[in-house]
Amino acid sequence: MRMTRKKLIAGIGTAVLVGGLATAAFAYWTASGSGSGTGTAATANGALVLHASFPNDALYPGGNQVVSFTADNAGSQAVAVGTVHTVVSTSDPLCLPADFTVNDVIENQSIAANSTGVALANNGSISMTNTGVSQDACKGATITLTLSS
Repeated sequence: MRMTRKKLIAGIGTAVLVGGLATAAFAYWTASGSGSGTGTAATANGALVLHASFPNDALYPGGNQVVSFTADNAGSQAVAVGTVHTVVSTSDPLCLPADFTVNDVIENQSIAANSTGVALANNGSISMTNTGVSQDACKGATITLTLSS
């Protein structure tokens, strides 16, 4: 079988191309390197203030009321409100905070930077236990809800 000059050149060109690709693949797989990077996290996430409200003069032994929540974020970054936890205190030492219950409320809501009075998606409730003994000390007492998230 006789090989023409064109076929010979084409065969040599193909061999060179395959050999070059094999070398390139070998060089790729044996390459190595290293590096590093740095950055810093924010020093603060903002200044979140939570507020709660429920109707005045509507709570009584055995009753409950809806509690709505709002949030203010004076910071320059959005801040997330996770679960709102509430601690009850009263203006009269004979009106026992233990007679009131406010369950934790899961919000999982982002509060935009520089915002005020953002209504939180989920309401809570406050209930006053009827203890079976006089709770007259709670008549007209101020019920304060201290919130954290």
